[in-house]
Amino acid sequence: MPKTCRNYSIGRLLALLALLFVQFAIGQEVAASKVYLTTYLQKLENQFNIKFSYADANIQSVEIIEPTEINLGPILKSLQNQTQISIQKLNERYYALRRSSLIDICATVLDNFEQNTVMGATVEVLENNQTTVTDLEGNFAFTNIPRTAVLQIKHIGFKTLFVTAEELMNQQECTKLLLAVTYQQLEEVVVYKFLTTGIKRQFDASININPVKFGILPGQIEPDVLQTIQALPGIKSIDETVSDINIRGGTNDQNLILWNGIKMYQSGHFFGLISAFNPYLTDKVNVIKNGSSAAYGGGVSGIIDMHTINRIEEQFTGGAGINLINADVFGQLPISDKLAIQFSARRSLTDFFDTGTYGRFRDRVFQDSDAIESDENFYFYDFTAKVIYDINENQKLRFSLINTNNRLDYSETNNMNTTNTNSVLDQYNLSFGANLESKWTDKFTTNLNIYQSQYKLNARNTAINNGMQQLLQNNKVLENTLKLESKYKLKSNVLWSNGYEFNETGILNETFVNQPLFESSILDVLEKHALFSEVTFSSKDKKCFTNVGARINYFNNIDTFSETIIEPRLNMNYSFANNFKIEVQGEFKSQAINQVIDLEQNFFGIEKRRWILSDGTTLPVTKSKQGSIGLNYDEENLYVGLEAFYKQVDGISTSTQGFQNQNQFNGQLGKYDIKGAEFLINKRAQDYSAWLSYTYNINDYTFDGVVPPKFPNNLDVRHNLTLAGSYTLHNLKMSLGINYRSGKPFTQPDADNPIDSTFFPASINYQPANSNRLPTYFRADASAIYNFKSNRNFKSSLGISVINFTNRLNVLDSYYRIDDAGEIETIKSTSLGLTPNLNFRISF
Repeated sequence: MPKTCRNYSIGRLLALLALLFVQFAIGQEVAASKVYLTTYLQKLENQFNIKFSYADANIQSVEIIEPTEINLGPILKSLQNQTQISIQKLNERYYALRRSSLIDICATVLDNFEQNTVMGATVEVLENNQTTVTDLEGNFAFTNIPRTAVLQIKHIGFKTLFVTAEELMNQQECTKLLLAVTYQQLEEVVVYKFLTTGIKRQFDASININPVKFGILPGQIEPDVLQTIQALPGIKSIDETVSDINIRGGTNDQNLILWNGIKMYQSGHFFGLISAFNPYLTDKVNVIKNGSSAAYGGGVSGIIDMHTINRIEEQFTGGAGINLINADVFGQLPISDKLAIQFSARRSLTDFFDTGTYGRFRDRVFQDSDAIESDENFYFYDFTAKVIYDINENQKLRFSLINTNNRLDYSETNNMNTTNTNSVLDQYNLSFGANLESKWTDKFTTNLNIYQSQYKLNARNTAINNGMQQLLQNNKVLENTLKLESKYKLKSNVLWSNGYEFNETGILNETFVNQPLFESSILDVLEKHALFSEVTFSSKDKKCFTNVGARINYFNNIDTFSETIIEPRLNMNYSFANNFKIEVQGEFKSQAINQVIDLEQNFFGIEKRRWILSDGTTLPVTKSKQGSIGLNYDEENLYVGLEAFYKQVDGISTSTQGFQNQNQFNGQLGKYDIKGAEFLINKRAQDYSAWLSYTYNINDYTFDGVVPPKFPNNLDVRHNLTLAGSYTLHNLKMSLGINYRSGKPFTQPDADNPIDSTFFPASINYQPANSNRLPTYFRADASAIYNFKSNRNFKSSLGISVINFTNRLNVLDSYYRIDDAGEIETIKSTSLGLTPNLNFRISF
């Protein structure tokens, strides 16, 4: 790792880093000076009192190295060897030069790193199809071939080289040609089918998902990215949503979610029940639980990195689909061989007609309401666009845009119109970015990424029976980012990456209550500078992989604090026997953007989550450190993996954890520690795949200001078991699975003294935090997709899914409040009941 001097400013560090890049990117080559043949002939004429006769057009562009000989005869022989131009003596003074159309050539073929000889390379003269192969020393030669001929030199593992015969004319020694190695991605796939088609386990232990090639999972008929990743061990959603994904016991705001390199602050539709990302143009999704690259900043829990298709198709491709919730369309339109436009659009159908599926979703969202009559008007949409422009072979420019929106107008009436409330919610995200990939040499590449991400949440709640009391909540995020990353191939299997990232994030939080009057408006701005460097090594036999690096973050909140944090990263694995591999991963990470969950019982769940910035006091920068060790066995049809991990996250607040008890509003600072193990066995064949996964973990909070200071985390689910499988029969794909997990912790009121009436309004006296547990969770899902017979250019399919086909109503959460009669009321949030869905799709 390069050493960084603390006395240097950020600017000096960047200058030094840029200098290193330039030094590696530009090779220094010292060669003997050359002169034009015509110039040298004039020199000989003056020196030896002779004359040369020649046609200017034949030799005016020919260059030579000045011979070292002294006498005229050896000099002329050297010129003939270099140029293969015949020099004929006419008399004692006059010489004639004739350029032959046929020449003799020779060369030695070497690799472009160690310059070892390349034997067995095929050399073909394209004009007359003469061929030969290089000998043990890498040499080859041809005689009497056209001077203008083009030679093609090929060898497995190397890029094909084209060279003209004239460049190889026999000089004092044969020309040396360097063949460039064909590079493979170091993150090589070692499991080609993982659970189902389209899911792959990468060489660095990350999980890659390709929605286009996605097979089928229980309860899914569409490749919803955020639903799919919950099939992986260690990843789940306690409340069955995609907007609250928990990776190894972390909260959703501790995940870094990227779309085409742009950070996303909104991930779900319909209060998190549906992913906000259209999957049908998504080409690659990388899911990382530990051992992430130093290029990633933020997200102390996990990383979900999505990329849409990045290549230009030869012809127009696209598709469309409809289900019982929404309809969508997508496509890519090639404008030329260098320019294409991608687009996707999706909109809910919920404001046009009601379906049983929508009814199930609606009941899940509004079940906490005690209204006897309600009326809601709800819709969502998302739109994406991407411009792909290949400037040339080495420069590729991309522009991306994503826009998502949720809109709800909800009214409820209670007890013969004695209470009437109206709630309006508008959740909006607009992000756009540009990416420039540049290949400067075969060894050196850069990637420049610039984006702006905007997120807005506007919520209004009006209680008509309480003197038109209004509560307004607004949350706005504006983030601008510039990131420059370079990669330099030190060797064919060693990659050195470096980079710089700048983020400027502004967050506005506004709250207004008219009765009693309360108004708050807080605007914070945080700047972050980061330098990162890492080296990736993959042994030539592919048995060993190592990625080691570090990231230096400088946080600066202009009004409150500044802090520098160093984050080492490690990811390594070694195949010590046939099909056996051991993996070791570790990382330090930090983030300064979190979600507070205040007013937990107000509204419907999503508008109570608001993004805020760390201020160094009431909410410090959140830091994590994690280590894991794993052992896996993988052969063609069987994968068995076991991984143990430990993670500590420090700098959390009770206000970011979703407490609904005595610790809900006190803002205590603390940490959580989680240790556990993940197990997966996957048996697969061409037409079926079956898997069993099990996760065990102990997840505990430590808050010094709470009594007792150590107690179970709100996300402490000790046991999580999944048993599932998929089967393909001709054009029919089917999948069935069950999920079981132990109940999450919650806090009950004190049995002996449940209500404290000392102050007004009265409050609830609780038992020790999270000292009780909900009942166990069990859900069974099924799905099937039939692909109709179609031609090459047109495909169609029909899918059906059933979520929770046993109709078991699992309790997801439980909390308490004091009702109008002054008694404690128990509120339970339950899971989706039996929820069917139907989908029809076409693609072309």
